[in-house]
Order: sequence, then C-alpha cells, then structure tokens
Amino acid sequence: MFVRTENFRTFRRLYPIITTIVAIHLILWLVVQFSPTVLNLTIGFNLFIWQGEWWRLVTPIFLHASLTHFLFNSLSLVLFGPAVERMLGKVKFITFYLLGGIIANVATLLLKPDIYSHLGASGAIFAIFGLYFYMVFLRPDLLDRANSQVILTILGIGLVMTFLNSNINVIAHLFGFFAGTVLAPFFLGRGPAASPRSLRAIFPNIGRPSASRGGKQNIFWIVLGALVLFGVLSRFM
Repeated sequence: MFVRTENFRTFRRLYPIITTIVAIHLILWLVVQFSPTVLNLTIGFNLFIWQGEWWRLVTPIFLHASLTHFLFNSLSLVLFGPAVERMLGKVKFITFYLLGGIIANVATLLLKPDIYSHLGASGAIFAIFGLYFYMVFLRPDLLDRANSQVILTILGIGLVMTFLNSNINVIAHLFGFFAGTVLAPFFLGRGPAASPRSLRAIFPNIGRPSASRGGKQNIFWIVLGALVLFGVLSRFM
C-alpha cells in the first residue's frame, strides 16, 4: 500500500491529483529561487492575512523553504497520499487535502503572533495522517492489521519529529492532524454501506503472502528512513 512500484507514467495515470500537487511544489520552489517577490506575495504572514490577504491561507500549502523541505513533503505525499486519492476520488481528495491545510493555517493565524510567517504542505499531509488514524481506530473495515501497524508507526515518528525540530510549525502539524481526523467521517462515510472502496479492494495484494514481500518491506523502511533524514537535515538548511 505504501510501497511505490509504479513507473512514472502509471503513477501519473493512477494518481493525477498527487502528481499535479508535486508538480506545483516543484514549479513554485524553482520560481521562488529566481523571484523572491513571489514568495513575499504568497507566504503565510499572519499580519497580512489579518489585513485581508486571505489567499495566504491557501498559497503556503504549496510553498517550501528549502530543497530538503520540498523533498520531505513531496516524498511524504507520494508515499502516503495515493491510497487516499484512490479511496476518495479526485474531487474529494483535493477538497480534503486543501481543507486540512487551510484549517492548519487558520489555527496558525489564531494561535501564533501577528509577525509569524509560515509555509509548507505539512498541515495538509498531517490531515492525511489524521484520516488514517481515524480508519485505524474507527473504520478498521477499510484497513488490514499489518497496514494499521505501519500507520501507527508512521504517526509516532511524525509526532516525535514535530517536537524535535525547532523549525517546524507545531500548530500546523497538530491541527492538520486534528482536521483530518474530524473530517474523515464526512469523506469516508460512517459505515460500510456508505464507504468508498476499502484498501483491500483497491490494492488486492494487501495481506497476501509473497516471495517478494520481505524485499518490498525493506524498500519501504529504507524510503521512510530517507524521509526522516530529509526532515532532520531540513533543520540545518
């Protein structure tokens, strides 16, 4: 479920929203390198938001401060977003993703000082984690046990990193996670009859033994370790 085996063409066809979001990440990161004015007009700056520049609640979701910041968030989205995009569909997924990021930014506006500035997709990505958290405990019919354990491990690592890294917007992470958990029943439905397809239906090989399964699990943990490394390094970039 979290191990990506598709080539780029297949990934783009199966997950068009995630592909588009990552492309926007890359384009905006490159633009900002050559035109800091774009960053000044789009970064989340609380004082300007209070003065009526409300688009700054949305634009920071697609901006990143450094190469490692861009890589960390984009790789996180590529690893953990596809299952949700397939479950919810394109329209519901982008709506959920944006709502999670906006709620995280609104919380930052309300709880941080007026001079506070912020950017990054982390709030929206933590909303995805919140949706997974909801599925693990309240909609186990949508997951198998093995992936539930993986999800809880990922959440634990994410929360630890949130409080260890001094450059992280803790408010955005926590409220993005909270938003995803609260929004989950509205997007998933409250019972099997109203639900999207389960992950077992979307990924039919979930839970089946395979000779290559151990190798795929090793790949997953290697990629996850790389993500953690990118996150830690971003503190010093």
